[in-house]
Amino acid sequence: MVVFRGDDVNDGSPVTAMVFFHRYCTELRYLTRLSLPLILAQVAHMAMGFVDTVMAGRVSPADLAAVAIGSSIWFPVFLFAGGVLMAVTPIVAQHFGAGNVSAIPSALRQGLWIALLLGIGGFFLLRHVEWILDLLELEEDVQRLAVGYLNAIAWGLPALALYQALRSFSEGVSITRPIMVIGFIGLAFNVPANYILIYGKLGFPAMGGVGCGWASALVMWVMLATMTWFVWRSRGYRFLPSLLLWEYPNLRSLWRIILLGFPIGMSIFIETSMFAVIALLVASLGAEVVAGHQIALNFTSLLFMVPLSISMAITIRVGQALGARQGQAARFSAFAGVLTTLVTALLFSTMIMLFSPQIAALYSPDPRVQSIAVSLLFFAALFQISDAVQVSAAGGLRGYKDTRVPMVITFIAFWVIGLPLGVLLGISSWAGIHMGAQGFWTGLVAGLSCAALLQGWRLWSVGRRNLSL
Repeated sequence: MVVFRGDDVNDGSPVTAMVFFHRYCTELRYLTRLSLPLILAQVAHMAMGFVDTVMAGRVSPADLAAVAIGSSIWFPVFLFAGGVLMAVTPIVAQHFGAGNVSAIPSALRQGLWIALLLGIGGFFLLRHVEWILDLLELEEDVQRLAVGYLNAIAWGLPALALYQALRSFSEGVSITRPIMVIGFIGLAFNVPANYILIYGKLGFPAMGGVGCGWASALVMWVMLATMTWFVWRSRGYRFLPSLLLWEYPNLRSLWRIILLGFPIGMSIFIETSMFAVIALLVASLGAEVVAGHQIALNFTSLLFMVPLSISMAITIRVGQALGARQGQAARFSAFAGVLTTLVTALLFSTMIMLFSPQIAALYSPDPRVQSIAVSLLFFAALFQISDAVQVSAAGGLRGYKDTRVPMVITFIAFWVIGLPLGVLLGISSWAGIHMGAQGFWTGLVAGLSCAALLQGWRLWSVGRRNLSL
């Protein structure tokens, strides 16, 4: 367990270069200890998606398409719910930093009530999405399989929401290793469950892509059961007795979590929906362009797990410092976190610039697809820096419980600047410029750069305002 110590980063001594370096190295150790398990957990979750794609694809193209379409519908629903529940982390972190551990169990229990409501709402939403699929005008077989996949995976959404609440609580008290372990347990369970239900083994019927949905739902319940066991039995949580006892909903506490979490969920939804819209618009440019776009997007999504996980660690450190009423330490933790993600982004950007042909070749043997992917990876290398800064700054702001202004910034950056500019440069005839997929990626760079500048400014402003704590 990582415990916040304000004297490690802010002891009132003169800030010479040597003092700064010592403080930064100390903070970096804490950030690494918190974020490394989260990075590995995110990789495990991405690996589950990869396994689903590969195993469903071996049945038929229709099953693969159904899983892909179904995932594009249920995953944004979960991201919104998970974003709302991320509010539990800074609330718990501030109680933890203040030494007010008696308030933490109640915060968790109220978070679990919200998770249950979101999970049940997501269940009913996914069970009634035929109208969305009708709009897509899919082939009859693909639509039937997609509906079956969504109806199956809907049964796991309540479990996944409850797991997210427990995960956010665990992050708030600086215990992140169980999250990594559970991620790999889920991956280990996902493979045999898929094998049995997709291909029809051990007496089960072969369900194809629908079986993939049932397997994913089972994995979600396994993850919830495992996380519940960790919280109930692990020694790391014993300083918090009676965590999972019954507690009735408290409207004031529920509203406090919703007010903090709703903007987080909307921010995540705004960003992911922009990428989804761009993918749909790129589809009109031809199969080779779509393939090149998917290569660049998939690779950068994998790299994004690192700054995303560091941003979660920043939320924890800033929240705990504020709970300890150490405003200068909170600001230093935020600054150190942004600096760390910036250095990481520079390394990733250099790697992409040097090895983009090799990266493209890993995904496709087609020279034309490789050429398109390499051209888009150039833009991906450019936005590594701005993407890392904006996500780490947003993590710091969550630690300060500042979420509404960042939501507005996210909307402006992505839907007012990034997407319209991408459409203008990519496919619009109004400006007489037809850059194709490169136009959309230019819009992405512009939107992310705007988000980085505005989120960074907001973090600096909020941090300065809380220095006197």
